[in-house]
Amino acid sequence: MQLVTLNIRHLRKGAGYTQAQLAEKLDIKRSLVGAYEEGRAEPKLSTLINVARLFDVSLDELITADLTKDGVKTASAGGAAKTSGGNLRVLAITVNDEEKENIELVPYKASAGYLNGYADAEFMEELPRFRLPMLGTGGTYRAFEISGDSMLPIASGTVIVGRYVDDWNQIKDGTPCIIVSQKEGIVFKRVFNKIKDTAVLHLHSDNPVYSPYEVHVEDVVEIWEAKSYISSTFPIADLSLNKLSSIVLDLQKEVQKLKKVE
Repeated sequence: MQLVTLNIRHLRKGAGYTQAQLAEKLDIKRSLVGAYEEGRAEPKLSTLINVARLFDVSLDELITADLTKDGVKTASAGGAAKTSGGNLRVLAITVNDEEKENIELVPYKASAGYLNGYADAEFMEELPRFRLPMLGTGGTYRAFEISGDSMLPIASGTVIVGRYVDDWNQIKDGTPCIIVSQKEGIVFKRVFNKIKDTAVLHLHSDNPVYSPYEVHVEDVVEIWEAKSYISSTFPIADLSLNKLSSIVLDLQKEVQKLKKVE
Protein backbone atom coordinates (compact mmCIF):
# COMPACT_ATOMS: atom_id res chain seq x y z
CA MET A 1 0.00 0.00 0.00
CA GLN A 2 3.04 2.29 -0.27
CA LEU A 3 1.70 3.85 -3.48
CA VAL A 4 -1.61 4.63 -1.81
CA THR A 5 0.26 6.36 0.99
CA LEU A 6 2.24 8.49 -1.45
CA ASN A 7 -0.76 9.25 -3.65
CA ILE A 8 -3.11 10.33 -0.86
CA ARG A 9 -0.52 12.75 0.53
CA HIS A 10 0.32 13.98 -2.98
CA LEU A 11 -3.30 14.59 -3.94
CA ARG A 12 -4.14 16.27 -0.64
CA LYS A 13 -1.22 18.71 -0.84
CA GLY A 14 -1.84 19.38 -4.52
CA ALA A 15 -5.43 20.41 -3.77
CA GLY A 16 -4.30 22.57 -0.84
CA TYR A 17 -6.13 20.62 1.87
CA THR A 18 -4.97 20.14 5.43
CA GLN A 19 -5.34 16.67 6.92
CA ALA A 20 -8.31 17.94 8.91
CA GLN A 21 -10.01 19.32 5.78
CA LEU A 22 -9.51 16.07 3.89
CA ALA A 23 -10.82 14.08 6.84
CA GLU A 24 -13.96 16.21 6.91
CA LYS A 25 -14.58 15.66 3.19
CA LEU A 26 -14.09 11.90 3.58
CA ASP A 27 -16.13 11.82 6.79
CA ILE A 28 -13.35 10.13 8.76
CA LYS A 29 -11.14 11.13 11.70
CA ARG A 30 -8.13 13.37 11.06
CA SER A 31 -5.89 10.87 12.80
CA LEU A 32 -6.82 8.29 10.16
CA VAL A 33 -5.62 10.58 7.35
CA GLY A 34 -2.30 10.92 9.15
CA ALA A 35 -2.10 7.16 9.60
CA TYR A 36 -2.81 6.56 5.90
CA GLU A 37 -0.16 9.06 4.80
CA GLU A 38 2.44 7.60 7.15
CA GLY A 39 1.68 4.00 6.19
CA ARG A 40 0.50 3.05 9.70
CA ALA A 41 -2.95 2.01 8.51
CA GLU A 42 -4.62 0.81 5.31
CA PRO A 43 -7.73 2.62 4.04
CA LYS A 44 -10.94 0.65 3.62
CA LEU A 45 -12.19 0.08 0.09
CA SER A 46 -15.05 2.54 0.71
CA THR A 47 -12.53 5.20 1.75
CA LEU A 48 -10.37 4.56 -1.32
CA ILE A 49 -13.44 4.97 -3.54
CA ASN A 50 -14.27 8.28 -1.85
CA VAL A 51 -10.69 9.52 -2.29
CA ALA A 52 -10.74 8.60 -5.99
CA ARG A 53 -14.05 10.37 -6.52
CA LEU A 54 -12.96 13.45 -4.61
CA PHE A 55 -9.80 13.93 -6.68
CA ASP A 56 -11.26 12.68 -9.97
CA VAL A 57 -8.81 9.81 -10.45
CA SER A 58 -9.63 6.17 -11.09
CA LEU A 59 -9.44 3.67 -8.26
CA ASP A 60 -6.87 1.73 -10.29
CA GLU A 61 -4.65 4.84 -10.61
CA LEU A 62 -4.92 5.56 -6.92
CA ILE A 63 -3.78 2.05 -5.99
CA THR A 64 -1.32 1.06 -8.72
CA ALA A 65 0.09 4.27 -10.28
CA ASP A 66 2.67 6.60 -8.80
CA LEU A 67 0.92 9.94 -9.29
CA THR A 68 4.03 11.84 -8.18
CA LYS A 69 6.13 10.76 -11.16
CA ASP A 70 6.49 11.76 -14.83
CA GLY A 71 6.97 15.44 -14.12
CA VAL A 72 3.28 15.82 -13.34
CA LYS A 73 1.94 17.08 -10.07
CA THR A 74 -1.37 18.36 -8.80
CA ALA A 75 -2.49 21.91 -8.23
CA SER A 76 -5.40 23.48 -6.43
CA ALA A 77 -8.24 22.94 -8.85
CA GLY A 78 -11.53 24.33 -7.79
CA GLY A 79 -12.02 24.15 -4.03
CA ALA A 80 -13.62 27.58 -4.11
CA ALA A 81 -14.84 27.13 -7.66
CA LYS A 82 -17.00 24.19 -6.56
CA THR A 83 -19.28 26.65 -4.76
CA SER A 84 -19.57 28.47 -8.09
CA GLY A 85 -20.67 25.40 -9.99
CA GLY A 86 -17.26 24.06 -10.94
CA ASN A 87 -16.32 20.43 -10.54
CA LEU A 88 -13.81 19.62 -7.82
CA ARG A 89 -10.90 17.82 -9.48
CA VAL A 90 -7.15 17.68 -9.82
CA LEU A 91 -5.52 19.98 -12.36
CA ALA A 92 -2.67 18.22 -14.13
CA ILE A 93 0.40 20.39 -14.72
CA THR A 94 3.99 19.76 -15.78
CA VAL A 95 7.19 20.92 -14.12
CA ASN A 96 10.77 21.29 -15.29
CA ASP A 97 13.90 19.76 -13.78
CA GLU A 98 13.93 22.47 -11.10
CA GLU A 99 10.35 21.61 -10.05
CA LYS A 100 9.08 24.91 -11.47
CA GLU A 101 5.77 24.86 -13.29
CA ASN A 102 5.78 25.04 -17.07
CA ILE A 103 3.27 26.89 -19.20
CA GLU A 104 1.56 24.29 -21.35
CA LEU A 105 0.48 25.47 -24.81
CA VAL A 106 -2.86 24.25 -26.13
CA PRO A 107 -2.80 24.75 -29.94
CA TYR A 108 -6.14 25.44 -31.61
CA LYS A 109 -6.07 22.01 -33.28
CA ALA A 110 -5.77 20.40 -29.83
CA SER A 111 -8.74 22.29 -28.37
CA ALA A 112 -11.19 19.43 -28.76
CA GLY A 113 -8.74 16.95 -27.25
CA TYR A 114 -8.11 19.29 -24.31
CA LEU A 115 -11.72 18.94 -23.15
CA ASN A 116 -11.15 15.22 -22.72
CA GLY A 117 -7.57 15.37 -21.51
CA TYR A 118 -7.23 18.45 -19.27
CA ALA A 119 -6.81 16.20 -16.22
CA ASP A 120 -4.90 13.47 -18.05
CA ALA A 121 -1.20 13.41 -17.19
CA GLU A 122 -0.27 11.70 -20.46
CA PHE A 123 -2.18 14.27 -22.55
CA MET A 124 -0.52 17.17 -20.72
CA GLU A 125 2.91 15.63 -21.26
CA GLU A 126 2.33 15.70 -25.04
CA LEU A 127 1.60 19.44 -25.15
CA PRO A 128 4.35 21.96 -26.01
CA ARG A 129 5.53 23.83 -22.94
CA PHE A 130 7.61 26.88 -22.12
CA ARG A 131 8.29 29.44 -19.39
CA LEU A 132 7.83 33.21 -19.14
CA PRO A 133 9.86 34.47 -16.16
CA MET A 134 8.17 37.89 -16.25
CA LEU A 135 4.90 36.32 -15.08
CA GLY A 136 6.41 35.54 -11.70
CA THR A 137 5.90 32.43 -9.60
CA GLY A 138 2.43 33.03 -8.21
CA GLY A 139 -0.29 30.91 -9.75
CA THR A 140 -0.58 28.28 -12.46
CA TYR A 141 -0.44 29.44 -16.10
CA ARG A 142 -1.55 27.90 -19.39
CA ALA A 143 -1.49 29.19 -22.97
CA PHE A 144 -4.25 28.82 -25.56
CA GLU A 145 -4.17 29.60 -29.28
CA ILE A 146 -7.37 31.41 -30.24
CA SER A 147 -9.20 31.42 -33.55
CA GLY A 148 -11.57 33.94 -35.13
CA ASP A 149 -12.04 37.71 -35.01
CA SER A 150 -14.43 38.09 -32.08
CA MET A 151 -11.77 39.76 -29.91
CA LEU A 152 -10.22 42.15 -32.44
CA PRO A 153 -7.76 43.84 -32.48
CA ILE A 154 -6.32 40.63 -31.00
CA ALA A 155 -5.99 38.57 -34.17
CA SER A 156 -6.81 34.96 -34.90
CA GLY A 157 -3.81 32.75 -34.12
CA THR A 158 -2.76 34.79 -31.09
CA VAL A 159 -1.66 32.81 -28.04
CA ILE A 160 -3.33 33.96 -24.82
CA VAL A 161 -1.47 33.21 -21.59
CA GLY A 162 -3.87 32.86 -18.68
CA ARG A 163 -3.60 32.33 -14.93
CA TYR A 164 -5.82 29.65 -13.43
CA VAL A 165 -8.82 31.03 -11.52
CA ASP A 166 -9.79 28.84 -8.59
CA ASP A 167 -12.54 31.11 -7.21
CA TRP A 168 -14.92 32.20 -9.94
CA ASN A 169 -16.83 34.48 -7.56
CA GLN A 170 -13.85 36.85 -7.53
CA ILE A 171 -13.85 37.52 -11.28
CA LYS A 172 -14.47 41.23 -11.91
CA ASP A 173 -16.77 42.39 -14.69
CA GLY A 174 -14.97 42.96 -17.97
CA THR A 175 -12.05 40.66 -17.19
CA PRO A 176 -10.68 38.98 -20.34
CA CYS A 177 -10.57 35.22 -19.78
CA ILE A 178 -10.18 31.89 -21.47
CA ILE A 179 -13.31 29.89 -20.61
CA VAL A 180 -13.30 26.13 -21.06
CA SER A 181 -16.79 24.63 -21.13
CA GLN A 182 -18.38 21.43 -22.33
CA LYS A 183 -20.79 23.14 -24.74
CA GLU A 184 -18.72 26.04 -26.08
CA GLY A 185 -15.26 24.46 -25.96
CA ILE A 186 -12.40 26.94 -25.49
CA VAL A 187 -13.34 30.59 -26.01
CA PHE A 188 -11.65 33.92 -25.29
CA LYS A 189 -14.12 36.53 -24.01
CA ARG A 190 -14.66 39.29 -21.49
CA VAL A 191 -16.52 37.89 -18.50
CA PHE A 192 -19.33 39.64 -16.66
CA ASN A 193 -19.95 37.82 -13.42
CA LYS A 194 -23.57 36.95 -12.59
CA ILE A 195 -22.83 33.85 -10.52
CA LYS A 196 -24.35 35.12 -7.28
CA ASP A 197 -27.55 36.28 -8.97
CA THR A 198 -28.28 33.69 -11.65
CA ALA A 199 -25.33 31.20 -11.60
CA VAL A 200 -24.26 32.27 -15.10
CA LEU A 201 -21.40 34.12 -16.75
CA HIS A 202 -22.12 36.66 -19.46
CA LEU A 203 -19.51 36.45 -22.22
CA HIS A 204 -18.82 39.51 -24.37
CA SER A 205 -16.69 39.95 -27.49
CA ASP A 206 -14.64 43.08 -28.20
CA ASN A 207 -15.83 42.91 -31.80
CA PRO A 208 -19.35 44.47 -31.75
CA VAL A 209 -20.44 42.22 -34.62
CA TYR A 210 -20.73 39.36 -32.12
CA SER A 211 -23.60 39.41 -29.63
CA PRO A 212 -23.03 38.62 -25.93
CA TYR A 213 -24.25 35.28 -24.62
CA GLU A 214 -24.28 33.45 -21.32
CA VAL A 215 -22.96 30.14 -20.06
CA HIS A 216 -24.12 28.36 -16.91
CA VAL A 217 -21.43 27.66 -14.35
CA GLU A 218 -22.37 23.96 -14.26
CA ASP A 219 -21.12 23.73 -17.84
CA VAL A 220 -17.81 25.47 -17.13
CA VAL A 221 -14.71 23.32 -16.63
CA GLU A 222 -11.92 25.88 -16.23
CA ILE A 223 -11.39 29.64 -16.28
CA TRP A 224 -8.01 31.26 -17.00
CA GLU A 225 -7.64 35.01 -16.53
CA ALA A 226 -5.73 36.49 -19.47
CA LYS A 227 -2.40 37.95 -18.33
CA SER A 228 -0.40 38.19 -21.54
CA TYR A 229 -0.52 37.36 -25.23
CA ILE A 230 1.92 36.32 -27.95
CA SER A 231 1.24 37.27 -31.55
CA SER A 232 3.13 37.31 -34.84
CA THR A 233 0.69 39.91 -36.22
CA PHE A 234 1.59 43.53 -35.60
CA PRO A 235 -1.25 46.04 -35.13
CA ILE A 236 -2.22 47.96 -38.27
CA ALA A 237 -1.79 51.72 -37.93
CA ASP A 238 -5.04 53.63 -37.55
CA LEU A 239 -5.12 55.73 -40.75
CA SER A 240 -7.72 58.12 -39.38
CA LEU A 241 -5.50 58.80 -36.40
CA ASN A 242 -2.51 59.38 -38.66
CA LYS A 243 -4.55 61.80 -40.74
CA LEU A 244 -5.62 63.68 -37.63
CA SER A 245 -2.03 63.91 -36.47
CA SER A 246 -1.04 65.33 -39.86
CA ILE A 247 -3.73 68.01 -39.63
CA VAL A 248 -2.58 69.01 -36.15
CA LEU A 249 1.02 69.22 -37.36
CA ASP A 250 0.00 71.47 -40.29
CA LEU A 251 -1.92 73.74 -37.93
CA GLN A 252 1.11 74.04 -35.67
CA LYS A 253 3.26 75.07 -38.66
CA GLU A 254 0.70 77.71 -39.68
CA VAL A 255 0.68 79.13 -36.15
CA GLN A 256 4.48 79.38 -36.21
CA LYS A 257 4.33 81.24 -39.52
CA LEU A 258 1.80 83.72 -38.12
CA LYS A 259 3.99 84.35 -35.09
CA LYS A 260 6.94 85.18 -37.34
CA VAL A 261 4.82 87.64 -39.36
CA GLU A 262 3.82 89.48 -36.21
